[in-house]
Amino acid sequence: MYSILPGLVSLLFIGYGVYVLNSRGVNRVSMTFFLVCLTTFFWQAAWAVLFQVEDPALAKNIARLGYLPILFLPTTLYHFITELTGHRSEKPLVHGSYALAGALAVMIATTDWFIAGMYTYFFGHYPQAGWLHPLHLVQTIVVVTRGLYLLYRRQQVALSTEKARLRYCLVSILIYFGAAVDYLCNYGVEFYPPGVIFIATSLGLIAQAMVRHNLLADPIATAASIAHEVRTPLATIRSQSRVLARSLPELIAGYKRSEAPGLNAQQLEYLGEIAQHIEAEVSRSNFIVDMLLASARAGSLQRDGFAIHSVKRCVDEALACYPFSERERERVSVSIRDDFRFFGSDTLLVYVLYNLLKNALQALKGAGRGTVLIECHAGASQNLLVVTDTGLGIAADVLPHVFDPFYTTRHSGGGTGMGLAFCHKVITAFGGTIGCESEKGAFTRFTVGFPTHLPSQAADAAIPDHYPVPHQAK
Repeated sequence: MYSILPGLVSLLFIGYGVYVLNSRGVNRVSMTFFLVCLTTFFWQAAWAVLFQVEDPALAKNIARLGYLPILFLPTTLYHFITELTGHRSEKPLVHGSYALAGALAVMIATTDWFIAGMYTYFFGHYPQAGWLHPLHLVQTIVVVTRGLYLLYRRQQVALSTEKARLRYCLVSILIYFGAAVDYLCNYGVEFYPPGVIFIATSLGLIAQAMVRHNLLADPIATAASIAHEVRTPLATIRSQSRVLARSLPELIAGYKRSEAPGLNAQQLEYLGEIAQHIEAEVSRSNFIVDMLLASARAGSLQRDGFAIHSVKRCVDEALACYPFSERERERVSVSIRDDFRFFGSDTLLVYVLYNLLKNALQALKGAGRGTVLIECHAGASQNLLVVTDTGLGIAADVLPHVFDPFYTTRHSGGGTGMGLAFCHKVITAFGGTIGCESEKGAFTRFTVGFPTHLPSQAADAAIPDHYPVPHQAK
C-alpha cells in the first residue's frame, strides 16, 4: 500500500509535463518544465518499486537507480527558472550544476560514498546517506535559492501583468522547499516520506500558472498586438488634424476681422498651432508603436534577410526619422570618421539607434544639461558605432543589468526594460557586441562593435541605393 502514493504521483507528474507541452507548445521554457516533471516521474516510479522489494541487495540497486533523477531534479528546476526569467547569462552555472550532478551520479553507480547502505523502515527499504550525500544537499540549497532569487528579482522589475504570474511561481517554489523533509529519512529518522506532496503541489501550481494564467505569455508581444491595433485610430486622428490645419487659419483670420471679444492674441496663436501639436503627438505615438513591433519581431531574428549596409546611411536615417521634441536635435552631433559596412538588417540597426537616442535624450532631460555624440570609426579588430551622452549617467549597481530583459529603473515612467535587451539581441544576431560604460552624474557611453570581416557569401554584395525604412515621423 505504501507504493500507491509514489506510483500515482509519478503518473501525475508525467501528466503535468505532457499537459504543458500540449497546451503551450514546444519551447525552451515548456521543455525545461517537462524535464523537471520527467525527473520527478522516474524518481517516484523507482520509489514505488523500491517499497515493494524485500531483498536488501536488490533494494540498494533500485535506490541507486532512483537517486539518479533526484540528483538532477534541483538543477532541472533551476534550469527551468533561468529560462522562465530570461536569465540566459546563468547558463555556465546551470551547466556546472548539471556537471556536478553527473559526477555524483558516477559515484552512486561505482561506490558506496553516496548511498552507504539501506535502512529498513515500516514502509520498506530506504537509502542511507553516505559521506558524499551532504554535497548534494548543499547543491540543492544553492541552486533552488538561486532560482528563488532570480524569480524575486524578475518580478521586482516586471510589468504589472507579468508580476502577478511570477509571484504565483515564486510561492510555488517556496512550497517546493518543503520536500526537503524527506532527507531526514536518509539519516535514520523513520517516517513515511511526505516530500512528494510538496513537490506535486508546487509543480501543479506552476503548471496551472503556465496554462490557465498564461505564465509563458510574452508581455512585449502582447503590447505589440495592442500597439498594432492603435495604428487605425492614430491614422484617423492624423487625418482629422490635417483637415483642422487647413480650416483653422481661415477661421482664426475671420475671427480676428470680426473683432469679437473672448479669445486673446495668445490663445489665438496657440489655437493656430494646435494642429501641429496633434501631428507631433501622433508621430511620437507611431514611433512608440514601431518600437514595440520591432521589439516583438526581434524575438525570432532570421539571418536570411540580412545584407550588406552602410552604417552612415543608418545613422542618417535614424536622425531623419527620430521624433525629436523642442530643441533636442540641436543637442545631437555626429562624427563619421569612417563609413564602414556591416552585414545585418539596416531597419533593425535604425531601431537600435532609436533606443540609444531615446535613452540618451532622457538622460539629458533628467540632468537638465548635456549633449549627445554619435561616432563611427573603423578599428583593428572591430568597426565601432559609439553613442555618448553627458547626462545623468548610470549608477554602478544598475550598470551590470542594463541589458537584462525587463530590467528598468523607470517603474512610473512607462519603461518596459526591453529597449536595451532588444539592442543586445539585434547586435548579437549581427555577430557584433554591445557594451556600456558610465559614470554617475558625468556620462554614459554605448559602444557597438561590428565584425571587420564580412561573411564570405555577402562580401562581394553591393550596398543598395534604396532600402526599406521604418515608419517616418512626418
